[in-house]
Amino acid sequence: MNQSFPDKAASFLSHFGATAKSLVKTAVAGGRADITDRKPVNPLIIMGNGPSLATNIENDLELLRHSDTLAVNFAANSPSFKTLRPKYYVLADPHFFKSTDDPNVRMLVQNLAESTWSITLFVPKKSTVHPSLLHNPHLSVEFFSFNGFEGFKSAEHFAFDRKWGMPRPRNVLIPSIMIGIWMGYKEIYLIGADHTWTRTLAVDDMNHVISIQPHFYKDNEHEQARVSSTYQNVRLHEMLESLTVAFRSYHIIRRYADLRGIKIFNSTPGSFIDAFSRSQLPG
Repeated sequence: MNQSFPDKAASFLSHFGATAKSLVKTAVAGGRADITDRKPVNPLIIMGNGPSLATNIENDLELLRHSDTLAVNFAANSPSFKTLRPKYYVLADPHFFKSTDDPNVRMLVQNLAESTWSITLFVPKKSTVHPSLLHNPHLSVEFFSFNGFEGFKSAEHFAFDRKWGMPRPRNVLIPSIMIGIWMGYKEIYLIGADHTWTRTLAVDDMNHVISIQPHFYKDNEHEQARVSSTYQNVRLHEMLESLTVAFRSYHIIRRYADLRGIKIFNSTPGSFIDAFSRSQLPG
């Protein structure tokens, strides 16, 4: 349907405003990420923490152990971490850098600090990295801009090319994919990216939103309590808006990847992510 002139004008002004706002945010955020282009020859396998990853660990362990893999969030606290030996690790949530009293965060830091293989940890710019991580000769740290850049498509692509920002990062998988692109990977596979949250989304009789987000490992009681507390004051429309932003960001990544000749495959059975082509893992 052709837009009328008022609609075109409104759309232009909306994109202009979003672009201007994003440029200001980029300046405040401290500029581009300092991520090295590794010119890799192998595909990258990004391991989300969804429940289906357990099946991959059971059936594809040798493939994962000999591939370029990227893990996220609390994966280092799982028993399989030292078996999988991921090459890359991404932390994005401010909770990992501000909540030093959280025993799960302390355990995460300890497990990363004790890694005995080469691993690169990616964290947002201006994050405070625990000193023990900097003392591990096997672990290096690189910083990325955790800045959502929106506006004209050309402006978005210009910003993504320069690592100034990314589509709005509503969850850790979004920066993980962009980091993979920035490292130079031309082929990226997603596993453990179930994203089936709407199946477990509910509202109880006290009007509390209940969002069960299962992982391939079992969350302990402390983490379950923390997540429950986090969602205590979240309203259903806010939750749905957040999900909308996340799923939209994947489509923006797909558009950008297509433009740059990068192939992203969703290898997660039953995943709700509809932006990427479905494919089995390579090899």
